[in-house]
Amino acid sequence: MNKIQSSRCLIQPEIAYGSPVRKPQAPEIPPLAKVIPFNRGNSAPGLASYLNKITNADCTTEMRNLPDGCIDLVVTDPPYLVHYRDRTGRTIANDDNASWVLPAFSQAYRLLKPDSFCVSFYGWNKIDVFLSAWRKSGFYPVGHFTWTKSYASTIGFTEMRHECAYLLAKGRPSKPVNPPSDVLPWKYSGNRLHPTQKPVSALTPLIEAYSRSGDIVLDPFAGSGTTGIAARTCARQFVLFEMDRNYYEAANERLRTDRN
Repeated sequence: MNKIQSSRCLIQPEIAYGSPVRKPQAPEIPPLAKVIPFNRGNSAPGLASYLNKITNADCTTEMRNLPDGCIDLVVTDPPYLVHYRDRTGRTIANDDNASWVLPAFSQAYRLLKPDSFCVSFYGWNKIDVFLSAWRKSGFYPVGHFTWTKSYASTIGFTEMRHECAYLLAKGRPSKPVNPPSDVLPWKYSGNRLHPTQKPVSALTPLIEAYSRSGDIVLDPFAGSGTTGIAARTCARQFVLFEMDRNYYEAANERLRTDRN
């Protein structure tokens, strides 16, 4: 979600994120947004101006304006550090360096309430960078998700048919009543608004399992705003940051009109 410019594989740049080589499925249409019940326990000073909207800013600096422990769940899709460029030439900010990884996740950890979760996608060939930053921030892994695709995102040494994310913990959170499977289906989003646009259906099971109605979900790398749509669909509130002006405007319009 907030990103730069790279390619996830040495053979074909479109390997990493998932524009299919073969004919994709039709873009998904998520259910209409639900009314979000306001959780007064989340009305921390300084939070109101960021709540249920996307902010066009660098998350590593803007998150400093938020108070400690004001977020219930983090769900994010950061740059994969692979210099990604899609077939149309679209790129992702800060996808060419790792200088932001530790600062961003350190702030996310600070904002997250004790005994809570963070779900983060990552670049599989840069997992050493991400795991190191997550651990230095205070997180530790407690689970791992794989979304299986019916198509190949790219073909190189292998056919790439999956996306993956870690489930990270802060403190000692309770296990969910109905934990999701760690292998989940994937629906092609169409990548209309963002070159690595995640489907809403990939995020809703995680938001429902690791947060409660009215909770606040943070996405520091919001991209096209999928986390906000998914949070709203699950009757949660959200705080989103996106530094790229074009993606911010697309996400803002999407959130305003509730479009997929």
